[in-house]
Amino acid sequence: MTAGPVSGEADPELPASTAALEEAYRAQVYKDLPRNYIAHLCHGLLGQTGFRLLNAPTFLPAYLFALTGGEWAIGVARSLQAFGMFLSPVYGATSIEHRKRVLPVGFLVGGSMRLAVLGIALAGFFLSEEWAVRAIWLLLVFFGFFMGMQGVIFSFLMSKVIPVERRGFLLGLRNCLGGLTASAVAYLGGRYLVEPNLLGNGYATTFLLSFVLTSLGLLMLLGVREPEPPAVRENKGVGDRLRELPALLRADRGFTLYFMGRALATMGRMAVPFYFVYADRALGDQTAENLAILTPCFLLANSTINLPWGWMADRTGFRLVFLSSIALWVASAGLLMVSTEIVGFGFAFFGIGAGLGGFMMSAQNMVLEFGQREDLPLRIAVANSSSELVGAIGPLLGAAILLAFPHEVLFCTAIAFQVVAALLIAFYVDEPRGRPARLSETDPG
Repeated sequence: MTAGPVSGEADPELPASTAALEEAYRAQVYKDLPRNYIAHLCHGLLGQTGFRLLNAPTFLPAYLFALTGGEWAIGVARSLQAFGMFLSPVYGATSIEHRKRVLPVGFLVGGSMRLAVLGIALAGFFLSEEWAVRAIWLLLVFFGFFMGMQGVIFSFLMSKVIPVERRGFLLGLRNCLGGLTASAVAYLGGRYLVEPNLLGNGYATTFLLSFVLTSLGLLMLLGVREPEPPAVRENKGVGDRLRELPALLRADRGFTLYFMGRALATMGRMAVPFYFVYADRALGDQTAENLAILTPCFLLANSTINLPWGWMADRTGFRLVFLSSIALWVASAGLLMVSTEIVGFGFAFFGIGAGLGGFMMSAQNMVLEFGQREDLPLRIAVANSSSELVGAIGPLLGAAILLAFPHEVLFCTAIAFQVVAALLIAFYVDEPRGRPARLSETDPG
């Protein structure tokens, strides 16, 4: 597949041939790799610790349930967040694909995303229960919108500065460290922020802590040295790039089936916001105590299992991680439905956290190995938008199912989508890392 029209002049000090330009680019990537590796590790450690406090299927769902007494509010909240994430990836792609340096845009978008987290905390502190719910819904739309853009920008940045054969371990390591930290913070949050209602609202205090940690994580990217590629795409609007999309999809059947499978598996997330409410009810509605136990189980799984997920990805590619993590997620959801004691629910949340973590890692990074560098932002945007579209539908569908059926029906529906996705990837999508090397990759030599 061709990369399409590109623009931008090469550095006059570099050799004139394309191969020589790419060789110089790769050399710069490896020269700055130790510095960029550490910066991304610290960014992920702090950022993931903070964002997991907001995105985990415990604190925010429990808070919304406490404010409204209804699970419908949880479904609306996660749906609105996913809707925001669906709207923005293409804008993220068109904002960076013509730039030789994308990090400045990343700081602007990442900062906006973190301000939405701050707003959620302030809504809990200063608004009435009714208005706090409305404000949280609105802020989750903005949070999702900027999160969708950030996903494209920071994934593309990683593809520029971290070679493909080094990404898996880095992602696993930073998820491991972030998960350990987040588990400890979640335990302390449940015990010492939520239970004693610190500062008058323990949940809002937890989200304020999330803002602080994620902001520190963003600052860690100041240490990144971003290389300038030999060529970039010409600046085009969203409409122009969308019109080119059908040709891009026709040119690579494997990529098209990959993002379809990813979207189907993402529909399995329809059940995630309701896992904790189900477990809490089964355990007798001891919310603060259950938060302090089940949230660390969920987050600790990311810290311990994402490291072997990353090790596996570096050696086999992300496709096997995708399939294995879905299998673990499905098995753990099954355990959740048959558990009656806290130990069983703890193992279930650990398995769900491990499976969901591996799925998110593989789904978000497998896309980086299809096609050429110049088309990568749009590929990331397409895959992310399709996933978040069903991610917006899923929680609403989940809430609707719960109006008429028990939780087990919802969980089994989610499992059915995951099984279909796994079969699609297993039988119809090849491992993209096994394709012939391309000039735009940052592999050595």
